[in-house]
Amino acid sequence: MKILFVCTGNTCRSPMAEAIVKAKMPEVEVKSAGIFAAKNQRASKNTILALEQKQIPLDHLSQPVTEHLLNWADLVLTMTTQHKQSLIVQYPNFQDKYYTLKEYVSDSDKKVWNELKKHYAEYETKRSQFIHENQHKLEQHVLEQKLRDYLKQDIDRIQQLEGSLINYDISDPFGGDLKTYQQTVAEMEAYIELLMKKI
Repeated sequence: MKILFVCTGNTCRSPMAEAIVKAKMPEVEVKSAGIFAAKNQRASKNTILALEQKQIPLDHLSQPVTEHLLNWADLVLTMTTQHKQSLIVQYPNFQDKYYTLKEYVSDSDKKVWNELKKHYAEYETKRSQFIHENQHKLEQHVLEQKLRDYLKQDIDRIQQLEGSLINYDISDPFGGDLKTYQQTVAEMEAYIELLMKKI
């Protein structure tokens, strides 16, 4: 089993998850990356300290999400719904692998997510088609306005579905004190326990 954890900058939550899985499930191959990560940055100081207090070693340098990493992974677990949505938009070919960590270990929202995936795909198709058919006939600002009107129902439906999702986000400790990071580590450990049972 190869798991890729994804967060924003790959310096707090996803390295925590990676380190915890390495410590608790050495048989699983695990990596982490960030949607907006720079290359080769160390994990934040409080991430390192919060893990050290649990005797969990962390040897980490940040990296951005790439197609190569997504290909490598059997399962891609994001820290928030927003991360998952970003991946669906940027790398739609791998969306069967994408779950938030919380969503993957609890099954309550499967139906809504499947409907959302379908709506995202339809929205993208309609959007591309509309632009393709009208970009040479209309000025940019007129095109954008007509596109908004044309897609209004789709956008409303997507927002309605997104609003009905349970909050599946792991809290972001970024910029917080050590206690905040410790709380995130505790939250992460609880969900990784559930992940161990599921795998």
